[in-house]
Amino acid sequence: MSVCIIGAGTAGLCCARHSIENGFKTTVFELSDRIGGTWVYNEATGVVNGIDVHSSMYKNLRTNLPKEVMGFPDFEIGENEVSYVRSDEICDFLNQYADHFQLKKHIKFNTYVIRVVQRNTKWQVLCKDVVTNKIEFHYFDKVMVANGHYHTPNYSKIPNMDRFKGEYLHSHDFRTREVFEGKSVLVIGAGPSGMDLSNIISRSAERVTISHHLTDIGENIFFENVQQKPDVRELDENGAFFVDGTYEEFDTIFFCTGYKYAFPFLTVNSGIYVEDNYVQELYKQCINIRNPSMALIGLPFYVCAAQMMDIQARFIMSYYNGSNELPSTEEMLKDTYDRMTKLWEDGYRKRHAHMLGPRQIDYFSDLSKTAGVKNIKAVMTKLHNESSKCFNENLRHFREDNFAIVDDETFVKLN
Repeated sequence: MSVCIIGAGTAGLCCARHSIENGFKTTVFELSDRIGGTWVYNEATGVVNGIDVHSSMYKNLRTNLPKEVMGFPDFEIGENEVSYVRSDEICDFLNQYADHFQLKKHIKFNTYVIRVVQRNTKWQVLCKDVVTNKIEFHYFDKVMVANGHYHTPNYSKIPNMDRFKGEYLHSHDFRTREVFEGKSVLVIGAGPSGMDLSNIISRSAERVTISHHLTDIGENIFFENVQQKPDVRELDENGAFFVDGTYEEFDTIFFCTGYKYAFPFLTVNSGIYVEDNYVQELYKQCINIRNPSMALIGLPFYVCAAQMMDIQARFIMSYYNGSNELPSTEEMLKDTYDRMTKLWEDGYRKRHAHMLGPRQIDYFSDLSKTAGVKNIKAVMTKLHNESSKCFNENLRHFREDNFAIVDDETFVKLN
C-alpha cells in the first residue's frame, strides 16, 4: 500500500514514521528545503516564487510550552537545563527524530502540492518542483494531510478598516520587534500570541494597547507601557474608537487574530470543507468520513501537539493496516454529530470546534479506547494545564519555570 504525506513538520514526520513501521510505501512532500514546518525560521514574508511563505516563526522565539510536553510519546526532547527552549532547538530535535527513524530518504523537498483529487480508487497528487518548475503526477492509496495550521492569517473584520492610514501587520509576518521602534501599536486579540507579543514588542514600541473581550486577564502580567482595552468599535484615519467610548491614535495595527485552516490543494469533491474555521466532515477530528482513505493530522489546538499527532497517527494506522475496521459512514457522522452537539450546548462556537485545552485528555482517551492504541501519559496533560496556568498568571516570567517529569502521572516544578 502507498501513502502520501503532505508536510514534513511535526505532524508529517510522525505520520511517516508510523506509516513506514507499518510497511507502507511512504512518500512525504515538503514545500521547503528542510524539515521542521512551522519551526523553521524564514526571514522572508509575503510571497516568494509565487507561493505564500509558510512559516510564522519570529526571531529569537522561545517556546510557550515546556519541552517536557513537546516531545513524542517514545522520543523525548533531550537534556536541557531549561524547560522553555528556542525554536532552533525544536528544529534540531525534529531532525534527530527524522534521523533516528531514517525518514529523510522518504521526503521529496522543494515540492509544492498543487492538487489532490480522487481518481477511481487512487488519489492523484499533482506536484511542482519549486526549483526546476517540473510538474509530476503521483498516485497513492492513502493521503495524510499534515500541512500545519499556522500559515494562513485570519484577520478580524473591524468597521472602517479601509480608512486607517497607518500600517497593518499580522503576527504571521512578524519577524523582529525592531519594526515597532518608537511606535504606538494597537494589538488585536489576546490569545497566547497576542499576550506574549504585546510584551515582546513593548521593549521597542513607545506604547502598546491590547484590545480584547476576555475577562480573566490580569493587569500586572504586562510591562508598564502595555495597556488593555475592550474591543474596537470602529477605526478612522488615525486610530480606534473602543466600545467603552474612548479613542486613541496609533501608528500600527498588529493583528494577533490567529489562523485559518486552509487546504488549497483539496478539490471540492474531496469530502472536506471548512466553515467558520470548523473542518468538516471528520471522524474523531482526523479521518475524512466521506473518503476515509484520507486523514487530516494535527487540527485540534491548545494541546500537547506532538503527543496528539502521534496518537492520531497510530489511531489512523490501526484502520489503514486492517487491525481495526472503520464504522459505517452513518455511524461516523452520528459520532461526530453527538460530540459537536454537546459542544454547541456548552456555548462553543464553530471556530472553537477544534479547541481542546483541558479537555485534551478526553480526546486522547477516546482515540485510545476506540482503536485500542496506547494512550498519552496523564502527566503530559497535567503539565500542559499547569504551564498554561503559569502563562496566564505570570506572563513576564513564566519561561523561568523549570519542570521535571517523575513518572507517568507526576511532574515537579524545580524552582
